[in-house]
Amino acid sequence: MSTAFIFPGQGTQFTGMGLDLYENSPAARTIYERADEILGFKLSELSFSGDQEKLNATDIQQPAIFVMSVACLEAVRASDKYKTVQPAYAAGLSLGEYTAYYAAGSLDFVSALELVAARARYMQEAAKASDGGMVAIIGLDDEKVVELCKQCAQGDVLVPANYNCPGQVVVSGHRAACARVAEEAEKAGAMKAVILDVAGAFHSPLMQPAAERLRSNLENACFQTPNIPVIANVDVGFHNEVPDIRESLYHQVTSSTYWGQSVVKLMELGVDNFIEIGPKRTLAGFLKRIDRKAKCSNVGTWQELH
Repeated sequence: MSTAFIFPGQGTQFTGMGLDLYENSPAARTIYERADEILGFKLSELSFSGDQEKLNATDIQQPAIFVMSVACLEAVRASDKYKTVQPAYAAGLSLGEYTAYYAAGSLDFVSALELVAARARYMQEAAKASDGGMVAIIGLDDEKVVELCKQCAQGDVLVPANYNCPGQVVVSGHRAACARVAEEAEKAGAMKAVILDVAGAFHSPLMQPAAERLRSNLENACFQTPNIPVIANVDVGFHNEVPDIRESLYHQVTSSTYWGQSVVKLMELGVDNFIEIGPKRTLAGFLKRIDRKAKCSNVGTWQELH
């Protein structure tokens, strides 16, 4: 059996996440204590019992999801149930790719958390500076969504942002263009088009200011060659050389993410067991739409470790 560890991205946060792990796993507790110290504020309290609106802010939710996912991972590594499980690959959706590089030994915890916090802050500020949004389009093929983006842009930015699974593509761009594509998608036969409650047009050219600011952080971060291959969102490839990893993560801020294609490639390479580590079960849901027979377990709670 070939296993891949997979890690979720933005939008999976919820108040109370990680609390049971913190209370029951010394390994998870250590991660939260270190995170609070590194960040200089109580991320643990915001995650465990904070206001949901505060937790939803981009500059809070990204480090919160990353830390919760790492706490889960370290609890997995310390557990009897998973002690013999050795992943052959790691992958993460958008933000989750940073967790994947941590899991693969390419980034230490301090470097990864500092990068994630900077990325989140820059993306939040870029979102405030541009009137952008995102729309999930359900029930159209990829080519039709690309065509709709071209049709509805009308001089605005509007691009496919996330190819999550067959029949689900999230598009990103100026808010007016998002409204147009939401209307036209249903006319074109989409099951539905959902305007997402997000701060801005992530994974689009409107995030270029964030990418430029992040570049220096990426250059200064201490990356190592991954111990296991990590599949990249931007090109469904594996980057073993540190300069290539940095470049890939720089482009990821403004590029489409190819999650569905990444999962298919892992399956073609022999992965037949996926373990989603982190809050909620979003990636497991995508996986079942990619291949109903795919095996995927989840670790996001203390109970799921046993």
